[in-house]
Amino acid sequence: MRGLPGRALHHRPRRRARRRRGRGRALRELRPHPDPHLGVRSVTSPGGAGRRFVVEADGGSRGNPGPAGYGAVVRDGDTGELLAEAAEYLGRVTNNVAEYRGLIAGLRAAAAIDPSATVEVRMDSKLVVEQMSGRWQVKHPDMKPLAAEARAVFPAGRVQYRWMPRKENKHADRLANEAMDAGQAGRAWAPRAAASRAVPASPASPAVPAAAEPEAETAAPSEQPRITAPAGWAAPADMGRPTTFVLLRHGETALTPQKRFSGSGGDDPALSERGQWQAERAAAAFAARGTIEAVVSSPLRRCRQTAQAVADALSLEVRIEEGLREADFGTFEGLTFAEVKERQPEALDAWLASTRTAPPGGESFVAVSRRVAAARDRLLARYAGRTVLVVSHVTPIKTLVRLALGAPTEALYRMELSAAAVSAVQFYADGNASLRLFNDTSHLR
Repeated sequence: MRGLPGRALHHRPRRRARRRRGRGRALRELRPHPDPHLGVRSVTSPGGAGRRFVVEADGGSRGNPGPAGYGAVVRDGDTGELLAEAAEYLGRVTNNVAEYRGLIAGLRAAAAIDPSATVEVRMDSKLVVEQMSGRWQVKHPDMKPLAAEARAVFPAGRVQYRWMPRKENKHADRLANEAMDAGQAGRAWAPRAAASRAVPASPASPAVPAAAEPEAETAAPSEQPRITAPAGWAAPADMGRPTTFVLLRHGETALTPQKRFSGSGGDDPALSERGQWQAERAAAAFAARGTIEAVVSSPLRRCRQTAQAVADALSLEVRIEEGLREADFGTFEGLTFAEVKERQPEALDAWLASTRTAPPGGESFVAVSRRVAAARDRLLARYAGRTVLVVSHVTPIKTLVRLALGAPTEALYRMELSAAAVSAVQFYADGNASLRLFNDTSHLR
């Protein structure tokens, strides 16, 4: 989905400077190819001399273009010890793009271990090897920036490229296929062996230290630590993996274009034909990204229909959270703002004057905030460290956003939220939160 948060890593300002130190370029919000965080163990070279690494990388696309992913490994060039693995689901791209992404991930994983190292890259892509060796020109416009990105990781002359037969590239190939399988199932790729310590580094890919004994028995899946953030909403390694709420407003109903009050005290309308189309477009976009791990919805029908469209595309189940329902607008339900102003002017003025005042027979914004905050806390406890699609309404979504920002309840009046729009908020273990996206509708264009 274009517009979803990519390499953005801004969270608390005092941490940002430390995260960006040593990087070759400034971080920028909303990159088209999101990169999860990188976690590898630090290695100190004897006497300060750079080490020698071997990077094996592979990328694949099921359809070319089609669902794609990459895998990369870093080995000690002298001992053959496996030092790091990286893999990522890329959504729908070509095979060559996936190959280059795997190369970049492998190089950055190596640089994170020892930036003074020399590297031999081994790939079964003749195209990438020849282009990066300088024997073939990079002519395709999609490949040029990727080749430049790969060259920028290490100084010129420190990286050599060698072609290898596909049968010798089994490890990276397996990782690429694991990433594609996970992405198409709506899950994030998870390493088989978790890192004992994550070191802040360039967020190129979800890399982790390899186990000293790759064949050693690991913990059961339910117990195994998950340190790889889903593509698109990456966590700084020193903060741990955040819990990410991807907030999706439901698609349109017949009342939406008429701008009528439609809360939890009304007729519970279904999606209109356009609203169903919006839900399907959102579902296709989330399926292409492959980052959502759970789907939670308001109990109201328009949200359940929207959530079900996405859940079906991701082969997930929808879980209902009562606290996500829209505000009850009481006697305002079903009316336009102009109609309320004409028929109930005093009630409208009182409601607008204070967020503690409810419409007659309805619910105040302060009451909604308490309800939504309680629902937020339940979801954070239930889905800690995961990426969750939260399908809800205007008021609950804006409330989650303003709570993340620490803004007053009155901030609800200063936000606009479109039908089927996507927003994203991350919650960290230390209690901080970060707004990553707001009111994105690029998937509907």
